[in-house]
Amino acid sequence: MIAAMHAAEGIGLGAQQVGKALQVCVVDLRKSDAEYSWELDGGKPPPEIFMPMILVNPRVIPTPGAAETAYEEGCLSFPGIRGDVTRPDEITAEYQDEHGTPHRLRCNGLLARCILHEIDHLNGVLFIDRMEKATRAELDEAIRALARETRDRTRTRA
Repeated sequence: MIAAMHAAEGIGLGAQQVGKALQVCVVDLRKSDAEYSWELDGGKPPPEIFMPMILVNPRVIPTPGAAETAYEEGCLSFPGIRGDVTRPDEITAEYQDEHGTPHRLRCNGLLARCILHEIDHLNGVLFIDRMEKATRAELDEAIRALARETRDRTRTRA
């Protein structure tokens, strides 16, 4: 999954996006210049130590009272389609790594948004499902065109 995420130049990927029905997602913000803060298991290791992250059976708790922020998101499953999505700006994520070791990550900014986006994939929710109706309506034709293109490609492979 990490190789697929990097090949697509993404910052996150859910198992469902590669055809796996697993509660696993990966996140890697090392190449991002976005500002965010984090505390992993009570400390603040450099991102190079814990990224790319593999989150197994993740659970997210929005920080009580944290602001919600609208920010433009995209998705590897929807190439070329971007739109504002409102999400909590600060979360705590509890998960296990690929070795089964439990972790607790408090974070905000792009790291929180990316984790929320990928966990949505694990729960069958797409970023377009979280858009305001007006934002989604502006993208409907592009979404329909992508759906047609995907169906046509699938038919030619069969």
